Amino acid sequence: MRLTDTEIIELFTDLLGGDRLILSNSPHHAQLWQRITQSLTPDSLAPVCILYPQSIAELSKIMAIAYEQRLRVLPCGNATKLDWGGLVSRADLVVSTSRLNQVIEHCVGDLTVTVQAGVKYQDLQAVLAEKGQFLAIDPPYSADATIGGILATGSAGSLRHRYNGVRDMCLGIEFVRSDGEVTKAGGRVVKNVAGYDLMKLLTGSYGTLGIATTITFRLYPLPEFTQIVLMTGKADAIAQAHQTISTSVLTPIACDLLSPSAIVKINGEFDLGNSQGQNGLALQFASLKTSVIEQSDRLAKLAQELGLYLQIISDHQKFWQVLAKAMWRDELRDCQPQDYLVCKLGILPSTAIATLQQCEQIFAGSQFTALQIHMGSGLGILRVEGITDIAAIASQIAKVRNVTDSCGGFLSILEAPQALKFSNGTSEKGSSNLENIWGDRGNARDLMIKIQQQFDPRRLLSCDRL
Repeated sequence: MRLTDTEIIELFTDLLGGDRLILSNSPHHAQLWQRITQSLTPDSLAPVCILYPQSIAELSKIMAIAYEQRLRVLPCGNATKLDWGGLVSRADLVVSTSRLNQVIEHCVGDLTVTVQAGVKYQDLQAVLAEKGQFLAIDPPYSADATIGGILATGSAGSLRHRYNGVRDMCLGIEFVRSDGEVTKAGGRVVKNVAGYDLMKLLTGSYGTLGIATTITFRLYPLPEFTQIVLMTGKADAIAQAHQTISTSVLTPIACDLLSPSAIVKINGEFDLGNSQGQNGLALQFASLKTSVIEQSDRLAKLAQELGLYLQIISDHQKFWQVLAKAMWRDELRDCQPQDYLVCKLGILPSTAIATLQQCEQIFAGSQFTALQIHMGSGLGILRVEGITDIAAIASQIAKVRNVTDSCGGFLSILEAPQALKFSNGTSEKGSSNLENIWGDRGNARDLMIKIQQQFDPRRLLSCDRL
């Protein structure tokens, strides 16, 4: 028999103390609770409380108690991406790793760093920059995103073009299983091959397999000089430019295709000429200054040959901040009712231009639609604002999914009105079947279920999210 809410509160107050347990009716954490509610199915009861362990031992005890009492747990860091993907069908507790926030070891000579899951991304980059190094990940909501949350969602960003994804940078991991046991895999050096490759398995698992506590990453030296080349113009010319660049000796560390609506959004901050209705291709170069300037000059000649407008942007940090603001709109996240949609796309890079054009046609007349595609990986972000008709937007998303599926890709819904996510996967009996949130995963679904059963046989972690 499940413990009562009062018994749960008393149990964990004795373990952690009252200052590290927040009740659901706390007026000082209304925004956080709203984010939590947005991540649950509408028919789910609210969690009893949020717990903030300050050590791995405390987290282990929390999970051991939850396992014994069969309490469902929703793990999070700072909850910046807690509402991504499928809705959780039930959560008795929310467990935050945000107070596990220590940099354990920075091996400057080995280009590795070991951190706890609650360390903020920006704080870590500041520490690494003092030694001339950086973590080659640029996730959304970077101001508050924690390392554990980045790992759980596998959100790498535009730098994936050169440095690959989060799972490729993760060298070692320590995590707490659903039964409270602490498990380790990998190590703290680049060439370590000890144990099973659980790092790749937990990356992108959305907190369904375990709660990461400590992670080791490979690092890279900060480049001497960085700048961005932004080309805008007609779709066929942009496609030809990308084809030429991809077969050349040019070495951009980021290469993003931007929709005309995204270009319009950033045009006010940069001099992009007559870019109305134009596509964009943003390339970032980072190396020795002479190399960067030489590569930029080559692109200037290419742009002239193809009739593209070219802008050199020296303040690369400002560019990505402006683009991130346009694509993610952090200030709108907690507005109610939620009237926007964010999807993750996966396509063949060769079909990026065609996909962008088809999306523009599908969402023609929408208040705001923007698409950003990382040309190296084929991963992209689609944002639609001004949603007033859930049925209409569901139909449009189905059309985009047909486009991605036709070329062997996928579409996953990250952020959306709760009604869209819930209705999109509701079975005839009214129970939540959230498969459509992630798209058709074919045989992978059966494999994922078997893996979850091995890691979490009682289905206590992020129940039904996948």
